[in-house]
Parts: sequence; structure tokens; C-alpha cells
Amino acid sequence: MSDKTMSAQDVVGRLESGMTLGIGGWGSRRKPMALVRALLRSGITDLTVVAYGGPDVGLLAAAGRIRKLVTAFATLDSIPLEPHYRAARERGAFELTEVDEAMFMWGLHAAANRLPFLPVRAGIGSDVMRVNPGLRTVTSPYPDPSSGAREELVAMPALRLDAALVHMNRADRAGNGQYLGPDPYFDDLFCEAADTAYVSCERIVDTAELTKEAAPQTLLLQRPSVTGVVETPNGAHFTSCAPDYGRDEAFQKLYATTPYEEFAGRFLAGDEHAYQSAVQAWRKERDQ
Repeated sequence: MSDKTMSAQDVVGRLESGMTLGIGGWGSRRKPMALVRALLRSGITDLTVVAYGGPDVGLLAAAGRIRKLVTAFATLDSIPLEPHYRAARERGAFELTEVDEAMFMWGLHAAANRLPFLPVRAGIGSDVMRVNPGLRTVTSPYPDPSSGAREELVAMPALRLDAALVHMNRADRAGNGQYLGPDPYFDDLFCEAADTAYVSCERIVDTAELTKEAAPQTLLLQRPSVTGVVETPNGAHFTSCAPDYGRDEAFQKLYATTPYEEFAGRFLAGDEHAYQSAVQAWRKERDQ
């Protein structure tokens, strides 16, 4: 098996402006924040971002890197609406495609299976169809066994990705990725829907270690769908990465209430080591 380990800078070096980029995790949970921070330090822009949005979307939106966002929501969980996303959206900084959570999932499924679309019931009879006039419906070719009617369904288009960024608790050097928390989210679909997929993780371990103390079904990512692996301890901060650590609520509140330029100047000016050091310095100031 090939060694797919690389640095966050290596990952960003493989990305380009104008790409469609999928970002895994959910809201403010297990986001690949170290990779997002590395992306923010680059000159990459004009992105189409596909994500169940959290601070990844907020940071990229505030920095002016998003041309189009495809999402079901943008939230910090304990703070219902991501404030930097909201501010960018209110000033018309990017185009938005907002769909139902299930529609988003089936769009990833369609892309992962190399299908142009998948039929779904979600969205029928809702404003999703009104605010997305490009969505189309299809009529089932099969009649309902009881009524004989042919059901109308939404044709959810595939969410094809040029690249995906996700964060795992553990991974091996070959690209097998493991989650240890209560929810896999849809990180496997992001990787399978993408031409290239990059996994950050809390710790790289030997392959045998992945199932030594955890069940095989925790192996969410399979190496054929992963392009590169980056070891980033605390790499989901300030989002949660259960059971390794929870969400840093105090720091998230600081992020949510600080203008982006001020936040970026203090915490995003250097590399990842500088970020972690700046967070530690902030904690000491807060506790004094």
C-alpha cells in the first residue's frame, strides 16, 4: 500500500482557484479546520463550496473566497446562525444554492455513484423548489401498486466535487480513515463524490491499530477514495472532534463576535503552529 501522508501545505498546493470544493463535517462538528486555515493562507479563491456549513463556510465567506455556496444550512450549532456567513450573504458576496438536508445527501450519493441525479421526495411542496428554479422534477416510470398513480419526484442533481476535505479521528498512511464519535456525518460520501480527497486526522496510526480497540464499522473511509492524509492534532479546533475533544465554546463565541479582519490578524496570520500558539495565549489572557 502506498504512503499517502502529506502536509496541509501539500494539500493546498494541489488545489486551484475556481474549483468545486466539498468540506465534510456538520455545522460546528468535526470540520477539517486546519486544512481550511491552510487554504485561507493561500491565494486560492473563486471557489464553489459544497458543505453542511459551519465555521469553514463562515471563514471562507468572510475572506471573500467563495463564488458559490451549495448547502443545507450554515450554523455553529450552539450559535444557531453562522454570523460571518450571514454578513457575507447579506452583502451579496456569493451565489447561494440552498437545498433540504436530505436532498444534499442524495446529491452526494448521486455523485459518488457517478449518476447525473437521483429522484427524491424531499423538496416537493416546499419553497426549496421556488428558490431553486433550476431544479427539475421527474415522473416515476412505475405506477404505485395500490393507486396506479405515477409519483412526481425531485431530480436532485449530482454534487460532483473536484476535491474534498474531511477530518477523522484516526487514519493510516494508506488513507483508511476512522471516526470514533457518535456520528459519521457524510464524510465518506464527500470523498467518493470527489476527484481527489484529502483527510486530516488527529493521529496517524498503523493499520492494525485501527480495529484494535474499535469496531470495524468505524472505518468510514476506504483508501481507494482517499488521495492524501495529513496528521493535524487538534485539527478540528474550534469545532468538536468527539471523543478526542468537544467544541471550544468560549473560543467559538470569540470567533462569532469578532470582526473577521481582527480575528484573522490575530489567529490566521501564521502557520498552524502559530494558530495553536495564539489560541493558547488567548486562553492564558482569558484566565488571568
